[in-house]
Amino acid sequence: MPNKLAKEKSPYLQQHADNPVDWYPWGDTAFKKAKKDNKPVFLSIGYATCHWCHVMAHESFEDPEIAEMMNETFINIKVDREERPDIDNMYMTVCQMLTGQGGWPLTIIMSPDKEPFFAGTYIPKDARFNRIGLRQLIPGVAGMWKNEPKRVKKASEKIKEGFQRSQDFEGGMFPGTEATDFAAEQLTKSFDTEHGGFGTAPKFPSPHNLMFLLRQWKISGDQRFLDIVTDTLTNMRLGGIWDHIGYGFHRYSTDREWLLPHFEKMLYDQALLLMACTETWQATKDPLFRKTAYQIIHYVKRKLRHPEGGFYSAEDADSDGEEGKFYVWTRSELSNNLDKDELQFFTDHFNIKEEGNFKDEATKKLTGANIPHLSSSLNDNESETFQTIREHLFDKREEREHPLLDDKILTDWNSLMIAAIAKAGFIFSDEDLIEFAERGIAFINNNLVHSGHLLHRYKDGEAGIDAMADDYAFLIWALIECYEATFKPEYLEQALSWNKKFSDVFWDIENGGYYFSMQQEDQIYGPQKQLYDGAVPSSNSVSLCNLIKLSRLTGKTELEEKAQKIGETFSAELIRSGSSITQSMQAIQFLNADSKEITFVSPNKDKELFNKLFQEQFEPFNVVHFKHEYNALKLANVAPYTGSQEVKENKTALYVCTNFTCKQPIFDPKEMIDSLHK
Repeated sequence: MPNKLAKEKSPYLQQHADNPVDWYPWGDTAFKKAKKDNKPVFLSIGYATCHWCHVMAHESFEDPEIAEMMNETFINIKVDREERPDIDNMYMTVCQMLTGQGGWPLTIIMSPDKEPFFAGTYIPKDARFNRIGLRQLIPGVAGMWKNEPKRVKKASEKIKEGFQRSQDFEGGMFPGTEATDFAAEQLTKSFDTEHGGFGTAPKFPSPHNLMFLLRQWKISGDQRFLDIVTDTLTNMRLGGIWDHIGYGFHRYSTDREWLLPHFEKMLYDQALLLMACTETWQATKDPLFRKTAYQIIHYVKRKLRHPEGGFYSAEDADSDGEEGKFYVWTRSELSNNLDKDELQFFTDHFNIKEEGNFKDEATKKLTGANIPHLSSSLNDNESETFQTIREHLFDKREEREHPLLDDKILTDWNSLMIAAIAKAGFIFSDEDLIEFAERGIAFINNNLVHSGHLLHRYKDGEAGIDAMADDYAFLIWALIECYEATFKPEYLEQALSWNKKFSDVFWDIENGGYYFSMQQEDQIYGPQKQLYDGAVPSSNSVSLCNLIKLSRLTGKTELEEKAQKIGETFSAELIRSGSSITQSMQAIQFLNADSKEITFVSPNKDKELFNKLFQEQFEPFNVVHFKHEYNALKLANVAPYTGSQEVKENKTALYVCTNFTCKQPIFDPKEMIDSLHK
């Protein structure tokens, strides 16, 4: 008999709709039932493409005996962390406080008043390796709930105190270059000189770290920082974390070598790595990074694109009940699908072994399966040979059972992808990509905005869930990138409009900074602020960058004053923990760099000269307007200082302002190049 999840939109909740566990979705019905029956609540948070969520589900939630124990003891609630990141953030903070770590599935046991007293991640059915099992945990909790209510209350109160301390941010002066220098050296010390990336295993892409180091190289001229970026991206691109057959990056690597990934593919990883590859190509002109950027886009278009322009969330790691099965190859499979020369080429270059080329995580034994990966880049002739092989293997792989596609559409992740595609379209001078990004903005405007309100999730023709801070911050970022790719003032107008709505509702008037969510009934400890960057940058980090960029683009100094307040609010964290907040570090870099506000005025829309000035060089600290007769009036409305920068017949001019001072316009193209690139 189906439980209460059958009508939910979330693919993750739908995966559990036939469990014998009597799951409820998050909401008043479940908590009222818990109060009425005087039962604790078992909250399980995960997402549709999470491997260990699947493991716990198959092992325990599909087991009738465990389900009976859970139904007897608890009111059971399932939450999709991607639909409700506000709930996930709050209880993940609790888990990290209690256990020193976090991850999914996230398991919380709490009172009917939503106050937790136990937290963990994956819990096996039976105890093993010093990890308690559900079979032992459930009766233990039942006994404590019934016989030791004071102990439960004391545990809840201690968690509440710790949580509230985590939101006590130490304010101070807006940080300067001491913070960015410290963050850069932290990353340099943790850099893996042999394999690229930071630390040991597991290794995460963390592209915002790479974009921060690119900017640190630009400011300092220190080659170390550029080398870290190029080495990391190259090793990732050669490794098993990259899908050499179908393109796109997997979630993260379980080892130092970037060989064995967790195989899910997330939209946000594709977006942020697309940004990092695009900017690194602009800085180095290494064709590998441009090629990788276009191949990421190829994957996203093929697999994650909604017909109307939005983007789906992710592809699962598992297919046919096994993680990675869709992506790996045995030697015999390859020999059945390639001719002799192709097989030899693929075996030699992509490290294919008869016994397999990676070890099972649990048993540490070779599996017989191979993850294609390179030891060095292919030259042009080798790439041409591989392309034919890749097409054969791709067609064969398409016959396999595919991993689940999580087809919900999220405003925040879509905005990251739109921002990345717009940036790539601008830097690569690719109008098709720019139009692709614009269709993404149109999708959000048409489907995720209702009566002037922004919503978080779209699925099966229906939008829902009030937008959270990431939705606003990332959408504003996307609109800025779309403006800088198209120079259509309406995108700048929309960015300012959403920024005002965001600040009106989410801004902490008393202390500064943006709250993550304003759905107060679910924030039992009060609204929470996010600062530290995770797999995606935090809303306050992105907002800090947005406010500075919008201020420089429009001349509205009150926006920069708001950015100043964010820096002061989180001062101690920014100074002490810079490598954990590298998106914010990019804002500090911007403020301390030799930044310029530039207006390129051209009556005939001289794209060739414009491209030479602005697309060939990596100049991340400039803001640029491209003014012409068709956008001049609208641009003057949104950026009044451009009104006096005249469009004269047959006369292209460059207006440059720096350090709060504007110079005389430049009319000679050679002088323009010299003034920007000296």
